[in-house]
This record gives sequence, C-alpha cells and structure tokens, in this order.
Amino acid sequence: MNEIKSAEDFRELANLFRESRTLLTAIELKIFTVLSTHMMASDEVSQKINADGRATDRLMNALCAMGILKKVHGKFYNSDLSSKYLVESKPDFMGNLYHTNNLWNNWSHLTDSVIKGSSAIDDEDKTNGESWVEAFIGAMHYRGVKQGKILAMMIDLSNVKTMLDVGGGSAAFSMEIVKKNSAINAVVLDLPYVIPLTKRYVNEAGLTSKFSFIQGDYLTKEFEGSYDLILLSSIVHINNYQQNKILIKKCADALNKNGMIVISDFIMNDDRTKPFHGALFSLNMLVGTANGDTYTEGEMREWFQSAGLSKIGRKNTSFGSDLMIAVK
Repeated sequence: MNEIKSAEDFRELANLFRESRTLLTAIELKIFTVLSTHMMASDEVSQKINADGRATDRLMNALCAMGILKKVHGKFYNSDLSSKYLVESKPDFMGNLYHTNNLWNNWSHLTDSVIKGSSAIDDEDKTNGESWVEAFIGAMHYRGVKQGKILAMMIDLSNVKTMLDVGGGSAAFSMEIVKKNSAINAVVLDLPYVIPLTKRYVNEAGLTSKFSFIQGDYLTKEFEGSYDLILLSSIVHINNYQQNKILIKKCADALNKNGMIVISDFIMNDDRTKPFHGALFSLNMLVGTANGDTYTEGEMREWFQSAGLSKIGRKNTSFGSDLMIAVK
C-alpha cells in the first residue's frame, strides 16, 4: 500500500470499498460467467440474472469504468483478465472471491467487534450453511495449491513416512507434500462437515489411496497415531495464545522421535505492525472468530519450547505466510 501523503489520499482510501463492492456484487450475480460466450446488452444480462434492468445497466457501466468489462455499441463483454479469472468454467477462475464476498459481512461489523473484543456476529450468521463452508474451503484450496508446492520444496521430507494435516480443509498442502514424496501416507483432521469436501478434493486428485481422515475438533479430538510430520497451515491464527500452547504440546506428544511440526502462518514482528497483510489479518480474525489473532515469532518459539521441542527455526516464503519449524 502507498504511503498516505495528503488529505486526498485519505479520501481515496476511505472510498475504496465502492470498487470492492462493485466487483464482489458482479461475481455474486455471475455477470462475468453470463458474458463468457458472447456480447450482451445489459437488459439481456438482467433477465438472465433475474435483476432489475436499469440497476444492472448501471452496475455494468461501473464495471466498464473500472476496466473490468468492455462496452461497444451498447453491448458488454469481458476484458481479457475478466475472461481468464472471473468466469466460472475457466481453469484459473478465482473461486476464492466467493469467500471474500462472505468476509464482507464480517468486516461490516468491525466497529462492534473492536468494542466487544471478539466477533460481534452470531455463529449461525457467520457460517450461513453449506454454501459458506464450500466457498471457504474453495478459497483455501485456490490459495493452498500454489503455496503447497512451495512449502513442499522448503521442508526436508526425506525421512517422513507419516504426516498429520491438522485442520487440513481441502488437503491442498498435504497433497502437494505427498506428490513431492510418494512414500508419505497422510491423515487429514477436520470438522465433520468439512471432511466430505476434503475427500472430494483428494479423490479428484487421484490420491485417495494415500490419505485417511479423522473427523473432529483438533482442540479436543485425539490424533489417533504417531507422525513424522504434523502440519498446522493457517490454523494458529484461529486460536488464542493458550489454545495454541496446548495444541502444540498435543502435536509434540503425537510426533515420532525426530519428527517435526511445521506452522505456516503470518509471523508478526515484535510490535505487530508488519507484515502489512498480517496486521490487517488480525482484524479479520477479530471480526470473524471468538479468539483468533496473529502471533509473533517469539510467541511461536515459546509454544515450541514449552512442548520440549528443539532445532526451532524460521523459513521465509514468497507467499506471505512464513514457516516456523521445530523437531522432537
């Protein structure tokens, strides 16, 4: 983000929500998918999405002003980038933006959450049923496939035969690890309503024979085995400090000798102002969870040391979330 240098910069920053909401509404209404095959007038689009004709026209004109749609002789079509990334049938479709659309509702309550000290939204409103869960797991998978390839290259898998992916979601990270070392058998632990989605992703990747699954809450469920690697990818930010201390001890107890725990998450500097996206993500946890936060390297080291682990180290990645690694 550019440094604020003037009153005008403040005004522009405060009004960025308008462009974000315009894009997210267009995705929610599937306008780009409707336009995937040919040019259309706005009234044709409004009929296909069951929306008001004038309002649809104004929305699509705004998308043109933003450079996301194009318009010729009163008909609209996708820009090259919109066609590549915003059409549902395309391989590079950014399905994670459906989750971003869900996050909009949480962030709208930021003021109330700061006053309260935790999420100001009821759990039922946050989850919004199966559609929320599928959008969330889809978003994590979209990100995880690319990041998982990098993570798998950054850790030593040569002596790993068994691994546990705690709160593994779509298993995007553990699938990339298994692809990197086919001798590894992976276990994914996640909530009962997530595991069916996990199995679907694993099956689609043709890796069913390498995976098994545990349904339950990782804070209370037994890990049911001993492992050479336990992965906590985007997990510790959901919990408070003490919950993470207990979780790391639980992971350490489930490790084989010389086994390792890998945390992949935002790692904050001591005054919690950097990295930039980590500082904002701490607010995302505030509005969306009861206990979540982002944590410093020192705090993560304390968890490891308290669990009796050694050879504690940090590896910086290219995707924002860095790695903290410790060995039993």
